[in-house]
Amino acid sequence: MQFKTHKLRDAITFALVAGATSVAGTSVAFAQDSGQGATTLDRIEVTGSRIRQVDIETSQPVLMISREEIENQGFSTVADILQNVSAAGSPAFSRASPLTANAEAGGSYIDLRNLGATRTLVLVNGKRLGISTAGYQDISTIPSSVVERIEVLKDGASSIYGSDAMAGVINIITRKNFDGAEVNAYFGQYDEGDGTIQSYDFVTGFSGDRGSVTIGAEYHKEEEVWAKDRWFSADSYPGYPQYSNTVVGQWGNWRRSGTTDPWMAPNRGSDALDESDFHPQTSEDTSRASDQMHLRTPQERRSLFATADFEITDNIRFVSDMAYNQRDAFRQIAGYPTQSTAIDAPMHADSVFNPVGEQIDWRRRGWEVPRTTQSDLTTWRFTAALEGSFDIGDRYFDWDAGTLYNKTDLKVINNGNFYKPHVRNAVGPSFVNAQGQIVCGTPDAPIADCVAWNPFAGFGTGAVEHSLDDPRVQNYLFKQEHALGETETNSYFANLAGSLFSLPAGDLGFAVGYEYRKEQGGFFPDAIAQSGDSTNLASGPTYGSYQLDEFYAELNIPVLADVAFAQELTFNVASRYSDFDTFGDTTNNKFGLKWRPVDDLLVRATYAEGFRAPTISNLYGGGSQTFTTGFRDPCDSVYGEARGSARCLQDVAADYRQLQQGFVPTDGPAAQTPVPFTSGSNPNLSPETSESKNLGIVYSPSFVEGLSVAVDWWNIRIEDTLVSDTPNLMLSDCYVALIESRCAGFTRDPVTGIVNDLTYGLRNAGYYDTEGYDVDLGYRINTDYGRFGAQWQTTYVSKYEVKSTNDFDAVPSQYNGFSSYFRIRSNLNLNWNLGDFGSSLGFRYYSGVKESCTFDEHCNLPDYQAPDTQGNVTPQNRVGSVTFTDLQFSWNAPWNAKIAIGANNVFDRTGPVMYSQPNSNYSYYGGYDIGRFMYVKYQQRF
Repeated sequence: MQFKTHKLRDAITFALVAGATSVAGTSVAFAQDSGQGATTLDRIEVTGSRIRQVDIETSQPVLMISREEIENQGFSTVADILQNVSAAGSPAFSRASPLTANAEAGGSYIDLRNLGATRTLVLVNGKRLGISTAGYQDISTIPSSVVERIEVLKDGASSIYGSDAMAGVINIITRKNFDGAEVNAYFGQYDEGDGTIQSYDFVTGFSGDRGSVTIGAEYHKEEEVWAKDRWFSADSYPGYPQYSNTVVGQWGNWRRSGTTDPWMAPNRGSDALDESDFHPQTSEDTSRASDQMHLRTPQERRSLFATADFEITDNIRFVSDMAYNQRDAFRQIAGYPTQSTAIDAPMHADSVFNPVGEQIDWRRRGWEVPRTTQSDLTTWRFTAALEGSFDIGDRYFDWDAGTLYNKTDLKVINNGNFYKPHVRNAVGPSFVNAQGQIVCGTPDAPIADCVAWNPFAGFGTGAVEHSLDDPRVQNYLFKQEHALGETETNSYFANLAGSLFSLPAGDLGFAVGYEYRKEQGGFFPDAIAQSGDSTNLASGPTYGSYQLDEFYAELNIPVLADVAFAQELTFNVASRYSDFDTFGDTTNNKFGLKWRPVDDLLVRATYAEGFRAPTISNLYGGGSQTFTTGFRDPCDSVYGEARGSARCLQDVAADYRQLQQGFVPTDGPAAQTPVPFTSGSNPNLSPETSESKNLGIVYSPSFVEGLSVAVDWWNIRIEDTLVSDTPNLMLSDCYVALIESRCAGFTRDPVTGIVNDLTYGLRNAGYYDTEGYDVDLGYRINTDYGRFGAQWQTTYVSKYEVKSTNDFDAVPSQYNGFSSYFRIRSNLNLNWNLGDFGSSLGFRYYSGVKESCTFDEHCNLPDYQAPDTQGNVTPQNRVGSVTFTDLQFSWNAPWNAKIAIGANNVFDRTGPVMYSQPNSNYSYYGGYDIGRFMYVKYQQRF
């Protein structure tokens, strides 16, 4: 049998342009064999099945995004395109979260169904994208210029693809068989004049009788947006600037150690040397951290991608793709809020800069040296395979065997964190030597190479030398930290597909295969960070590996065809056996049904088992510290849920107050901790398991040409979830649920009563259970006034329930409609083309949500009760919905070029303020648009 590569390409192109594939894949792919003058059908592989078949309809819902649809949008990256799919959940690490400091910071990750990005599997040309040690797949490594189409399987598929395919699968298909050359340029920015995005790419290729080569290169740069330049991020709590500043200011302040005296701040313009140079701290002496923070972090990428195929014989072909990507990401947050009590560095009574001559506690934000993180990630990817076909009698069989290699190297440079031993020296005893120089230590024991520091001088005062403005002080107090990370994937695979024999309704199709995969990698923080001698969050090194062997089998069984009420009835069954060297083995099965009672109507259903294996970080990760945000102490005498209870009074005083950053009492029920907590790994973890169910219909009425409607009900339940034992959960279990064993994981300071040491890790416990409906409508019509098209995709979530413990009596939490868990996301795209002109209009809708009340003035549901609260009143604030509107106009120029101009969020809408800061470090959801973004695109073909 001869390969029909070009016919296959034409078939897919026709199906996509026809438009029905954008609504759950309802077209039939075909190609015209001009040599014979007859229609021939090509077998293609659709995401979710390994069996090649003529019909691209499957029992599972597959959304296809064509090259044309990608170009009609104003988004310049694969991540932005996918994050605006209605089934997508919140971004894992939003660009509005500059405080994110893990190895994944700067990347882009897709989360289907709000079940977490590590539960969505990403493929490139049907093969896995590389993963980080924590299991994240960074799709920013895929340049949009090389994407031919994207297939989104909105169903579980572990029986086909193995681990991680619980919420769905994203398959990015790259351009192949490209003839000629194409150059694209993209430039855009927000109408505030910031956040500029530039993208330039070049694609070229050729194809001949025996093979083809396609090469693409791309340069992409995105500039920063500062938090201070948007009203919703300038203050931590918009409308409440008094709560947006921190008492650890850039001017510094002090008080005598062991006292509750007022904190004293330096007078502006003073020498900040004598007690008379200070005044009791006021709101003018606080700092607004957002003045130094990114709202949207910048990044820069360089990519090179190549695909090649060569026909060795009529029935054997060599195929390969290679990719190189370098991503430079940067983030800046405010200078570190140093507190002497947190780093055990009180100012010595004999310091030259001590204004009172007795030991004092002090606080100072490192405003002159903001904290920055530069993350440079280099990715190499290579696949090579032999594939072919053969026939036995009138049976055709397809096979392939090959290898995948993916490697990433990560370099992280941190600046702006204080080196604690040097801080202690710099504020310790000091003296003036005979040359009039201030020297650390004592005349009998000077400290070599030390530079004494006055934390109260420099910013707004008259003294500069020995302040944080002094380069010598900066060089002494700050040490640049370097972290390294690496991952490597090695995989070998072999697959065979075809038909076994004929049944009355058609051929019995099958696919079988084997895959070996090894994942290894690690992340190695700087030795300073590992030692805990830096104000950077301490963490240990991570390194490990695991390997697995997998076998799968799939059958496509046609039962009925061309009979009354069953124009087609087909079953699909699949099973995959996976053997890991970490936890053991697992078998996952799938059953699918495709029934067409009449030509116009398709009924589809699936039941699938899935799993997610623990990652390298889950199993072998070193402990890391973090200042927990949103921490709630149940024993707080003002806001605590268990305040005054007998169990609380065992550990704290009746008037105990939870302290926040600056070691001051909280002004709300939740706050960031003043001391870091430690999280770690667990080598005894088991895999998560899942069951997903899908039932839907696709209706394409013959009496309305170009119309297709798909409605799907879906349900996903994940058991034995890898749960991070959150500090809030530990304290709630201890003091509210009275589970005494849970009280052993933390200690309290004997003086202040605050939780001063807490270690939490992962465990298998609880479940996620979510369900809802997807409604997809598509319509295209040709008229004398042009071709009109409409695509409307809506996801309605009817349930999202989470339980993070195996305690039978524990009540599950209901997330649906709260914070970033939107009940409804809906996208409507309208397009028009006439001759050389075209336009598109898009609407992106997010429903309103509820969040816990932070301020009484913003608490419109003060008496809120729901079944999940067991009748308890839990005040909530409901915020409204928002719709962002996108517009683009295009023109095909006579010199074989295309010019497009447009705007995303053309009406400059902003979403509602959300004080819970979902997926963001600001009171604004991290997935919302942050302003009107205008752009121009130019494409030149040769």
